[in-house]
Amino acid sequence: MSSALETLRPGFGGDIIEPGAAEYEAASRAVLAAGTPVCVLRPANVADVQAAVRYAAETGLKLSVRGGGHSFPGFGTNDDGVVIDLRGLATVEVIDKERHVVRIGGGTIWGQVAAALAPHNLAISSGDTKTVGVGGLTLGGGIGWKVRKYGLALDNLVAVELVTAAAEVVRASAEENADLFWAVRGGGGNFGIVTAFEFAAHPTTDVYFGKITFPAAELATVVQGWADYLRTAPEELTSIVSFANPFAGGREAPIEVQVAFDGDDADLAAAAIDPLRGLGTVLEDDVTLKPYPDILEEGMVPPPGIQFIARSGFVNEDSVPEVLRQLADAGRSERPPIISVRSVGGAVSRVPADATAYAHRQAELMLVTNLVGPPPAIAAGRPGLDALWDGLAPHVNGAYGNFLAGVTEADVAAIYPTATYQRLAAVKAQYDPTNLFAANHNIQPA
Repeated sequence: MSSALETLRPGFGGDIIEPGAAEYEAASRAVLAAGTPVCVLRPANVADVQAAVRYAAETGLKLSVRGGGHSFPGFGTNDDGVVIDLRGLATVEVIDKERHVVRIGGGTIWGQVAAALAPHNLAISSGDTKTVGVGGLTLGGGIGWKVRKYGLALDNLVAVELVTAAAEVVRASAEENADLFWAVRGGGGNFGIVTAFEFAAHPTTDVYFGKITFPAAELATVVQGWADYLRTAPEELTSIVSFANPFAGGREAPIEVQVAFDGDDADLAAAAIDPLRGLGTVLEDDVTLKPYPDILEEGMVPPPGIQFIARSGFVNEDSVPEVLRQLADAGRSERPPIISVRSVGGAVSRVPADATAYAHRQAELMLVTNLVGPPPAIAAGRPGLDALWDGLAPHVNGAYGNFLAGVTEADVAAIYPTATYQRLAAVKAQYDPTNLFAANHNIQPA
């Protein structure tokens, strides 16, 4: 291993961080996981990424690729392997002003993107956290505050530049390597390291954003009314309802309805949001006009020993009432998980199910549960969480890989329906036949 690293070192323009270095402890961590890799490689350019991939392939070390490092399973680090940390590839450039095409480096985080595009009055439909990486979020989907109007982050992709397992640089778009372009839009990091993304951004104004809260006692009526309204609400409105937060009182925690209205017209915003205000007894309402970059929240770095167990699922229209009933019951239980339900539909549902590897196009809602705490708290809450999902199983489908801590075959099968998986496996066999890129919700080469 050391001889291979010495061979790599002379031509590598980025940083090589090994155990014992001052920055090793920080460099070896992902946001939600600690690791002890043999080395962390921080490429300065695409040639460095190619060299790092060759090094990993030649040594046979397990490989982790890190963009923002926020994956729930901790894919961004490992023990006794190599980590390729892309933070040195963090650039944002408008390359076509007429078409609003933006080229973004593979190590960029969404806060950097939003800040860089703001002077151009442009935005990209992304997630909701500044420190989350463009790569991980986009390759898995990208459900954020503009999702109902502009679709998933991956729906706005024009092209990618990718380093394959053979350390070759390829470009993928609708016209070039179209099979690979289909696969990276939902297939995660299975096919290589994306060193650059090209997105079609959209013009943006300030947006109305904030939180409306209701008493926990009104849970059942608020969440059902919320879902009923979002079904026909203007697509400029995206919303999340959250409840049972143990850090805000558990089953006594207020119901939080977060809203984002994509526009700065006060009358249109009020017309879209007021029906939500009428769902119950409003305790707090801080919705106000904000610049789009300001609505992205800072990412939380948990203290050592804190674990996150995330599970997700999609809900079609006919299952909404039963799912919300069960979630409301869970929210009133003695030890509830954090429960969030996101509105989807809109622009997401207008893309054919087989157009990308993200296949859950007809879902009306996406639900997410989180257990957070030290191992004893996780162990105490796990039986209730498992019971909740057992009850939900007949009424939900699939899973969203970006909100999923599990990595079993069943978890992967939930993300990818059978036909989607088989097509992905064929693409995987072409671009990564030895499964070098396995630290992900893994697709086995066909």
